[in-house]
Amino acid sequence: MKLQAIPRLSLGYLPTPIEKMERLSAELGISLSVKRDDFTGFGGGGNKVRKLEYLMADAVAQGVKVLITTGGHQSNHARMTAAAARKYGMKPILVLRGNRPDLYQGNLLLDHLFGAEIDFLDPDAYFTEINPRMEHHAAEAEARGEKAYIIPLGGASALGAMGYVNAVKELSEQYAAAGTPAPRYLVAPVGSGGTLAGIHIGCSLYWPDTEVVGIAVTGSAVPFSERIAVMANAGAELLDIDRRWTAEDIRIENDYIGRGYSIPSDEGNAAIKLAGNREGMLLDPVYTGKAFAGIMGCVEKGSIEKGSSVLFIHCGGSPALFPYAGLLTSDLTG
Repeated sequence: MKLQAIPRLSLGYLPTPIEKMERLSAELGISLSVKRDDFTGFGGGGNKVRKLEYLMADAVAQGVKVLITTGGHQSNHARMTAAAARKYGMKPILVLRGNRPDLYQGNLLLDHLFGAEIDFLDPDAYFTEINPRMEHHAAEAEARGEKAYIIPLGGASALGAMGYVNAVKELSEQYAAAGTPAPRYLVAPVGSGGTLAGIHIGCSLYWPDTEVVGIAVTGSAVPFSERIAVMANAGAELLDIDRRWTAEDIRIENDYIGRGYSIPSDEGNAAIKLAGNREGMLLDPVYTGKAFAGIMGCVEKGSIEKGSSVLFIHCGGSPALFPYAGLLTSDLTG
């Protein structure tokens, strides 16, 4: 099946711009550009909108009334899924990792404003209980006569990955229109793997000489390289293309996770402040701050060469800055 033949709804404000980062380029010694997918707009913006364009088309076609997904407290995916559910007349149910907070901030506040039903799971029980809990909500909906649809963590599926196949196509057209060669490296955060799977498929079709680098922002029981290879292969089958991947084909940098998912790292916090001070660009402590720290670290150790062209996918997430205000202002005195 051709990409254009896969049903898709228009949610994002696309194409998003590509911004050349002159000051950061000079400081890091690379030619750095940023794909501003924090500007996708819908539901507060971010990369998950691209996945939801395909997933929501499937849900709408099935007559879904209850949309169920999962993530952490500050999940951009959960926030945008709640918004998409409301746009198409569905009830959003979010099963989130973490105990009920005393104060709803950042993405949690936006989840509430979108009218999502939020089911909080104890962090220690999350990975064993999450699938049964989502299935429970789906069964309750079905018992009421309401069609339910479960979207996996991060929208990470072969269908969701089509969003970033399309994003690379969009990028190739933007670079071609500007007369700019494809970048040597394309770098993105990795939280659930669907974005990187789509990027791998897209680069195989449109930018075969560009190396894809994933910066892990969380650990994974199954190595990301294996999960992403499986997802990319399923996506390739969906598109009827012959390319296949193994874990060895997927480059993941695992040194920038810090103490765990949604736990800010010193390197990530430094990257947030650097990007803000040099370019007026907002990064967040959960995803993009750690991923940008990964770019800086790779350049420092030489696995991204000085002088090379680097394109960073900004996946959004600025609402997640605000719950960490105390930590990010710890340098203030007086």
